[in-house]
Amino acid sequence: MDHRDMTELSMMAKQDWADKELSFFHHSLQQVAPYLNSEGLAIHREIMKEIEQRGGLSAFMPD
Repeated sequence: MDHRDMTELSMMAKQDWADKELSFFHHSLQQVAPYLNSEGLAIHREIMKEIEQRGGLSAFMPD
């Protein structure tokens, strides 16, 4: 699976991220959540908010 890296994505609005990118980084940040600083937690919250606005994670799953 090909993803843009967080350096590139951090310069973009979350609305411009692909569904796969949101899903990938949500999962990745979820795995390390206990170790994230306040900035990392804020990024993760923004990602979760964008996922919710797009209909939740189930909307990203193939039928």
